[in-house]
Amino acid sequence: MSDMKPKVAFICDHNSCRSQIAEALGKHFASDVFESFSAGTELKDHINPDAVRLMKQLYGINMEATQRPKLLEELPGIDVVVTMGCNVECPYLPCKRREDWSLDDPTGKPDDEFIAVINIIESKIRLLKAELVDL
Repeated sequence: MSDMKPKVAFICDHNSCRSQIAEALGKHFASDVFESFSAGTELKDHINPDAVRLMKQLYGINMEATQRPKLLEELPGIDVVVTMGCNVECPYLPCKRREDWSLDDPTGKPDDEFIAVINIIESKIRLLKAELVDL
């Protein structure tokens, strides 16, 4: 790729939890390698409050200040699509690379399960960064 950083979109049903966490962690850990976006096929009116609380607690990231739920149509041209593990047919977005992380939605679960999903997302973000650094 040229001097332009690849654009990575994290996609899940409502763009309120997993994809928002991935966008925030992508910006936090990999903004030097790729641009992070998130979107969903339907919208919730807010980001999951447990996700907001735990991301502030674990990383000092205030997702409510920098992010909002978005629809797929709001995304720019995307190079890499990462689906979170939709329980529905994930939509098709034109891209150069696609992967599915098959993550369970932690909404409504205890903090330890929520944090386990956040930790998996962080490790996958770090791996994706390593894979994209040479593009």
